[in-house]
Amino acid sequence: MIDHFARRLFIATGLILAAFAPQSWAQNKYVWKNVKVVAGGYVPGIIFSPVQPGLAYCRTDIGGFYKWDNSARQWVPLIDWCGASNLMGGESVAADPVDANIVYFAAGMYPNQRAAIMRSRDQGKTFDVIDVPFVMGGNADGRGVGERLAIDPSSTNVLYFASRQNGLWKSIDSASTWRRVDTFPTAAAGRGGGGVGSAGLSFVVFDPTGSTPRAPCKTIYVGLTEAGPAHLYRSDDSGQSWKPVPGQPADLLALKAEMDSRGVLYITYGNGIGPNGISNGAVWKYQPQTSAWTDISPVQSAGFCGVAIDRQHPGTLVVTTLDRWNPGDDLFRSTDDGKTWKSLRKGAVMDVSLSPYLTFGGRAARFGWWMSALALDPFDSNHAMYGTGATIYGTHDLADVDANQPTNWSVAADGMEETAIICLISPTDGAHLISGFGDIGGFVHDDLNMSPSEGMFTHPVFTNCDALACADMNPKIVVRQGRTNAGTQMALSDDGGHTWRPISSPSAAPGGQAGPPMRRGRGGGGQRGASLLLSADGSTLMVTAAASQYSTDMGATWTPAKGLSGNPRLAADRVNAKKFYAIDQTAGQVYTSTDGGATFAGAAAQGINSGNATGRGGGRLWTTLGVEGDLWIAGGASLLHSTDGGKTFKSLSKAPSVMAGGLCFGFGKAPPGKTYPALFAAGDLDGVIAVYRSDDVGESWVRINDDQHQYGTRFRCLCGDPRVYGRVYVGTDGRGIVYGDIAN
Repeated sequence: MIDHFARRLFIATGLILAAFAPQSWAQNKYVWKNVKVVAGGYVPGIIFSPVQPGLAYCRTDIGGFYKWDNSARQWVPLIDWCGASNLMGGESVAADPVDANIVYFAAGMYPNQRAAIMRSRDQGKTFDVIDVPFVMGGNADGRGVGERLAIDPSSTNVLYFASRQNGLWKSIDSASTWRRVDTFPTAAAGRGGGGVGSAGLSFVVFDPTGSTPRAPCKTIYVGLTEAGPAHLYRSDDSGQSWKPVPGQPADLLALKAEMDSRGVLYITYGNGIGPNGISNGAVWKYQPQTSAWTDISPVQSAGFCGVAIDRQHPGTLVVTTLDRWNPGDDLFRSTDDGKTWKSLRKGAVMDVSLSPYLTFGGRAARFGWWMSALALDPFDSNHAMYGTGATIYGTHDLADVDANQPTNWSVAADGMEETAIICLISPTDGAHLISGFGDIGGFVHDDLNMSPSEGMFTHPVFTNCDALACADMNPKIVVRQGRTNAGTQMALSDDGGHTWRPISSPSAAPGGQAGPPMRRGRGGGGQRGASLLLSADGSTLMVTAAASQYSTDMGATWTPAKGLSGNPRLAADRVNAKKFYAIDQTAGQVYTSTDGGATFAGAAAQGINSGNATGRGGGRLWTTLGVEGDLWIAGGASLLHSTDGGKTFKSLSKAPSVMAGGLCFGFGKAPPGKTYPALFAAGDLDGVIAVYRSDDVGESWVRINDDQHQYGTRFRCLCGDPRVYGRVYVGTDGRGIVYGDIAN
């Protein structure tokens, strides 16, 4: 039911490993921080506490949950302790309407995996984790609807959850146990499961008017996103029976709803569940006292999602459009119950100095897209936040629009790092870190504590940066490969990643026939036998597809490498610029080039075979920082090491089983008094998935992340720093880049 046992096991195992490791405990105790980019991902929900000023929470689709630190003006991640990958998906948030210390998170990334309710009684310092019998989809279609989880304001031990596939659920013991509400109409059971056109049930809203104090609310509303004539259901007997609300719009799906102190209900609708695929929608106001429905949509032919009401001024509300790409998504504000509206996008002043990448290589940042999350501060009517597909924006002058003045928006995402990292390299000189991201290209970090002022890589701008390579002996030369709107492209930098120019990719296989596209990398930079390699001095560039090709003029011309067959793993020697290596584990062969990748000669290698090539993604070939002819095969069932250029390999049975196809393996600066580099790996050792370091050429390993820094164990790539002993950079899938330094 909870990770308590697992978390104790992590602690105990870590101490056991440390006890048997040759290093002192002081060298194994780490301080972990984020490399700062500021945001980067989709934020589908923001919730202010209704009882404590300055307190807010948000949920992300793959990066967990955050709390707003009002004094520091930044977000604080709350579940980095979690080791369960699927629980990093945020499905819903509920802040207690009476006790500001209590908050609940609905956690579950995909419907076919574990889901849980996380309950905190101290604003996120500690949690109880309760597994639940219904599924969630924090990173599935429709993740912007809600909020699905709701607390009865009249009886706060009662909670409801509107699920995707399993109907409506209720708890009467503060989320400790749950039972399905069988009286909820079977036609609205959420059978769509978050597929195309359906996210099941979408929200729960309580109407406390007329309820008995300290007794459950009598009137409850539940939204629905399934096709059919009814998308809003109501109970007037504390959930014992349910009926569709008469007169409701029948052709649109109910996405979000808010009720004000007068009992007026505002609902946003779309003809899809989002965040994509919506072309129409509406905003409706429902007055239960008169059963009157009024269409108050600010514009026509647009979908709507976010809705927030001014708790100090009934009749004032703000809504967001969703998936309106032309002319772009907008916020609309009304002070007269939706009779008239003013656009907040029109004339808005956007300050993205905290996250310069938000211009995406252009002159100015967009107002936003995928705008599902919207919140108005219940204690400050001028303070609002909204989420986009890339960040959170905030303002403290919301009412300026009433005087026909533009609103000023700035990035309100400091402390939040919700990105998926594909590849990392730490050069031997220049910037300490160069990175490849999903969705936002990549960055060069001269200062790990600030978002790079030059923004993301440009010329060209990539969506995903799939591979990076850097020349160890000439680290100013860096090459990247990734995806643009025009397809896969490559770019070259000769100043350590600060400026770039496009270079040509190979376009033909041997014989002059068009070849397949380059294999997309998934992390680890150029030291993993991936699709992109540089010789140690940067004079030769290689790419791998169905046929490996090399260029000695940085892409002006390409020549097929000779002597390779199949699709072997390749790597460049990191000392000798003429040497390249390739492995075919199934055949037990190692191929070596001593002429800069032009020709390869194969030979049988002892110690490698198809058996030790199995595991997560099979083996990857790595060459050792600063040591000629020193090879590693990582990512199979065991780590294999060669000190003779691949003639023989030794299996290290006590090493971690490296995860993610060998991308989570790398080298750092040698320990004091030694010359061989420190090794880092993220993987499974004795049943514990963690980040490990070895200071004795892989003979023993010590865990270096603790049970408070597990990041869902969503480790995707890593590299050590060749200039700082003990430092490791870890690319996660959802929590950005984290780096660990040995504690002083």
